[in-house]
Amino acid sequence: MPQLHIFQDNPSFVRGAADFIDAHAAQAIAARGCFTLALAGGGTPKPIYARLATAEYRTRTDWTRAQIFFGDERCVPPDDARSNYRMAREAWFDPAALPAATIHRLRGEDDPARAALAYEQELAQLFRTPTFPAFDLILLGMGDNGHTASLFPGTAALRATTRWVVPQYVEVMQTWRVTFTAPLINAARSVAFLVEGAPKAQMVWNVLRGIYQPDVLPAQMIQPLNGELHWLVDAAAAEKIR
Repeated sequence: MPQLHIFQDNPSFVRGAADFIDAHAAQAIAARGCFTLALAGGGTPKPIYARLATAEYRTRTDWTRAQIFFGDERCVPPDDARSNYRMAREAWFDPAALPAATIHRLRGEDDPARAALAYEQELAQLFRTPTFPAFDLILLGMGDNGHTASLFPGTAALRATTRWVVPQYVEVMQTWRVTFTAPLINAARSVAFLVEGAPKAQMVWNVLRGIYQPDVLPAQMIQPLNGELHWLVDAAAAEKIR
């Protein structure tokens, strides 16, 4: 069962999410000497990443012992305004002066198939496992249509069973994406959805309380096999599930 964390307003949501990430980092570093994290893109996590860049959080955790990846990326150059990497770099990496060696960019400017394969190889080199690697924490958003990462309704990426990272053309957006697959996400020690705002309230209910139809609501596919599933939501997004 997912663990719900409901915050009363946006400031408490941002602080609570930053504290959640920081606590997972401290726990992983204490247990294994390293924290493996996959970031979500989009607008929701940006202020959370910015908070992690503040002095309060920089002094709490040794971020030189983290390895930071991206759960998905738009197929655009890294300086493009749509780039998830650019968003995270401007909000967190640069202000916090995170070492370049800790950040693993998904090369959205490359051919999508080649970029997906290269990212799989980079993951394999770090985790050194023939099976799906177990991230300490994977952060996810959720779109108005129930998509998460770049797992969109009705797309071929939903049917991936052995690949870790795949390219996906998203017809409704007429654009290519590269994304973690559901089996890779479900191998994580912890997965956390970050969702805010009243427009998401019905979709939160659909995913958590509605009929299981993952081809229509890909966020329902996220059910960690041996890990924890968390939903961090503000009160507006949680309105229909309280």
